[in-house]
Amino acid sequence: MASTLLSLASATPSASLCFHEINKGKLNLGCINKEKTNPFIKAKSFGRVSMVVASNVSHFEGITMAPPDPILGVSEAFKADDHELKLNLGVGAYRTEELQPYVLDVVKKADKLLLEKGENLEYLPIEGLAAFNKVTAELLFGADNPVIKQQRVATVQGLSGTGSLRLAAALIERYFPGAKVLISSPTWGNHKNIFNDARVPWSEYRYYDPKTVGLDFEGMIADIKAAPEGSFILLHGCAHNPTGIDPTPEQWGVIADVIQEKNHIPFFDIAYQGFASGSLDTDAASVRMFVARGMEVIAAQSYSKNLGLYAERIGAINVVCSSPEAAARVKSQLKRIARPMYSNPPVHGARIVANIVGDSALFKEWNAEMEMMAGRIKNVRHKLFDSLSSKDKSGKDWSFVLKQIGMFSFTGLNKAQCDNMTNKWHVYMTKDGRISLAGLSLAKCEYLADAIIDSYHNVS
Repeated sequence: MASTLLSLASATPSASLCFHEINKGKLNLGCINKEKTNPFIKAKSFGRVSMVVASNVSHFEGITMAPPDPILGVSEAFKADDHELKLNLGVGAYRTEELQPYVLDVVKKADKLLLEKGENLEYLPIEGLAAFNKVTAELLFGADNPVIKQQRVATVQGLSGTGSLRLAAALIERYFPGAKVLISSPTWGNHKNIFNDARVPWSEYRYYDPKTVGLDFEGMIADIKAAPEGSFILLHGCAHNPTGIDPTPEQWGVIADVIQEKNHIPFFDIAYQGFASGSLDTDAASVRMFVARGMEVIAAQSYSKNLGLYAERIGAINVVCSSPEAAARVKSQLKRIARPMYSNPPVHGARIVANIVGDSALFKEWNAEMEMMAGRIKNVRHKLFDSLSSKDKSGKDWSFVLKQIGMFSFTGLNKAQCDNMTNKWHVYMTKDGRISLAGLSLAKCEYLADAIIDSYHNVS
């Protein structure tokens, strides 16, 4: 019998034999239920042996192909281009003047210290590394802030900025049913995906004014005022993505006034603290202003940019509450949400952050490197402005480039003009006109200026 089965299998390699038991030398075949058959399986009989042949119809036939990610897809297209002058200005990742990835020296030092300590790799608690949570909240709000001393901040380590935002979105969906999140128009592309997947309704408030390539402050205030009371207002704490346009300190005060009057909940996304201006305190000023007013605040953090820990996925979600009891309850529910989602966060990057922020010498080194990185981007921004101004003889005012901050610049180019940037000039960027100055060198500013001027004036 065994040889018979073997020969059948060899003769029919695409078929699969199934049997339940051999009892007293008799083969009992139990593969097919005659009353309930699987429509995707076809059975063929060969004498005493039934062969089961899988059909070509897939259980996953109804799943359609997803479109490429609008940002990560840019890098894929860039890699496929062999042009010598190509530029990747899509992904917001810091590059050196030679346009190479950069690992901070202070991160290398902290990494070496961790290796020497030989710490274990046991699971972290659901809320993450305690030392990380402590220093990250202090970094954002200030170590002497009353909300820290009074234990009114619920901090949970998340999977960088995206994962931290997703935890907050789930909290909103579960405990604020029907509440809407207002996001800026435009905003980081993943914001909409996060709230859609969390089933949190959202709408947009005006932010970017294409006529001035600046902030539509009046429109922003009007839309926040018109939102239903108790809405969540998503704000970029500094270095607005994708526009690079931030409110002034005075405008932040007005925004806080309106949010407070309408009993809205401010929800900050802090992805560039210290990386925008070069100062950790300056870049956290907007968040601290709201907290100082006694407002309850949600704030998501990321260490991808300011410490270059892109692949480590290190961030946190912070919820400032009116009492320590409320903070304890919020933290318990954030942990409850995280448990079935990813169980607990990664430890390596969290230890790097905790060691750098918690050590005065390493912290000082980090600040110096942040200033260097922010300074390089500022130099590139000024060089690009100079190149645009000297090359464009039309009289167009390009000064908006200097008014923006952070690693991004909003060029004001439309989709057709962005396509020309890529197809003719091999400059890869998102189709909304955003470019990452972190991917630009001083040496290539004139080439980029030529591409922008050509696209702006010659493509409608």
